[in-house]
Amino acid sequence: MSKFWKDKKILVTGGAGFLGTHLVRKLMEAEASKEDIFIPRSEDSDLRILENCTKVVADMDIVIHLAGNVGGIGYNREKPGELFYDNIMMGVQLMEEARKAGVKKFVGLGTICQYPKYTPVPFKEEDLWNGYPEETNAPYGLAKKMLLVQAQAYRQQYGFNAIHLMPVNLYGPGDNFDPQSSHVIPSLIKKFMDAKKQGDKTVTVWGSGKPTREFLYVDDAAEAIILATEKYNRPEPVNIGSSFEISIKELSELIQKIIGFTGRLIWDKTKPDGQPRRKLDTSKAEKEFGFKSTTNFEVGLERTIQWYYDQHKELR
Repeated sequence: MSKFWKDKKILVTGGAGFLGTHLVRKLMEAEASKEDIFIPRSEDSDLRILENCTKVVADMDIVIHLAGNVGGIGYNREKPGELFYDNIMMGVQLMEEARKAGVKKFVGLGTICQYPKYTPVPFKEEDLWNGYPEETNAPYGLAKKMLLVQAQAYRQQYGFNAIHLMPVNLYGPGDNFDPQSSHVIPSLIKKFMDAKKQGDKTVTVWGSGKPTREFLYVDDAAEAIILATEKYNRPEPVNIGSSFEISIKELSELIQKIIGFTGRLIWDKTKPDGQPRRKLDTSKAEKEFGFKSTTNFEVGLERTIQWYYDQHKELR
């Protein structure tokens, strides 16, 4: 237990979302008071509007900025302008108003999408500026990257304690399973579940199956944010991941096996693969604030699939 959180007023944007709900639970386990955790809702406090940012940061000690407009490859291709505008406006305005309000610490969540398309594997923080991001998620990734620039500039000019964390794709109970905007794991779980229920003979998956990805269980990500907020106070960005890499083909076959779908996989190679490989060097997070992921990937997948199954009585 840490005394760090005691009597601190904490704003968690996106606190009612996928990662946010897990983080808020862990904050309370870490002795933060429920009454001192503030979660603005988008319907009341659209953070693209400056006045709302001014309002939500008032009297806060810590701001943890999780809110964002985010999705998978299809969503990124369909809404690049919205993804750029929404994410940059929310973050830039919120950080400026937090600085003006005297917030003691600002924790910004970036993304693995900030990295150049052809970054040497494993991705090291020092390689972040050595090229342009993968095209399908560049507007989102660059919007988040500008929040790193802002955090470093504000630290330099104002002494503002803003840190920047870059997580890989998250997964776990409570994920977004909407096929229009979901990431690859929830998208595949839904596809296989639906196909099994309907008695389909095939499931079609985007791309070639060759790209690799790294995934982090949502509880582990929440733990990383807690530790970084308590212990990390430097300008350099920090990778947050599991140091585990799996191809989309292997991932699809593993989800197929856990769900028990006995049909055939079809690869739609007319659809984009996205970035060829993604795997982070996570040594800085361990060195700087003692974070190392602990959830076995297959165990985490089974928990996620069970959660989805529990939410959908029609699948039983």
